[in-house]
Amino acid sequence: MKILVVDDELAICDLLKLYFEKEGYEVKYANDGAEGVTAFKAFNPDIVLLDIMLPKKDGWQVCREIRETSSKPIIMITAKGDTFDKVLGLELGADDFVVKPFDMKELSARVKAVLRRSSSASASDEEDEVIRFENLEISRVKYELRLNGKSVDVPPKEHELLYFLASNSDHVFTRDQLLDKVWGFDYLGDSRTVDVHVKRLREKLDGVSDKWVLKTVWGVGYKFEVLNENDKANG
Repeated sequence: MKILVVDDELAICDLLKLYFEKEGYEVKYANDGAEGVTAFKAFNPDIVLLDIMLPKKDGWQVCREIRETSSKPIIMITAKGDTFDKVLGLELGADDFVVKPFDMKELSARVKAVLRRSSSASASDEEDEVIRFENLEISRVKYELRLNGKSVDVPPKEHELLYFLASNSDHVFTRDQLLDKVWGFDYLGDSRTVDVHVKRLREKLDGVSDKWVLKTVWGVGYKFEVLNENDKANG
């Protein structure tokens, strides 16, 4: 597995490179945003650890440019811990958010959890599990989402969230339950993470079908609801 670190602090780059190489990863790093974009294209990493405050191009722009061509996992690592920054990063397609100073064991656990899910796409000997509804097809193994028969790129966490909700259609889950079931380890962020991912999914799913909906259950959480004729008639 290959990790790309994009951070302008050389000490942090060296620390991450040393730590993750000891864990068996191949690690390269870049010290500004423009170099980070170039390195991503050349190195083709399995995951990116991306700082926000970067020279030339900030982390927001780097995330945008990566997301234009790839759904590879991105964990943003930054000294900025405001909720606004976390929400913006998630809206741009980041999969997780770690605030400096961070614990290396926690970061390693997050990296492993993300890679464990995304790497299942290459497990050719694993039987695929595909969920299908009208104009919607979600492949668990291939990490593929098809809308109206066309493949749509989505970040891994959005894919996992949609797959989980659709595979448990008409069941309501709280935000905390979704954090536990989808993120799969002791996630330290707040529940707005779920709200951001649902918002992004709704933008992609808008107008695809009138037979199902990603629904907010006010005061409780979210569910993937299969609509009957009465539901559609009532809006």
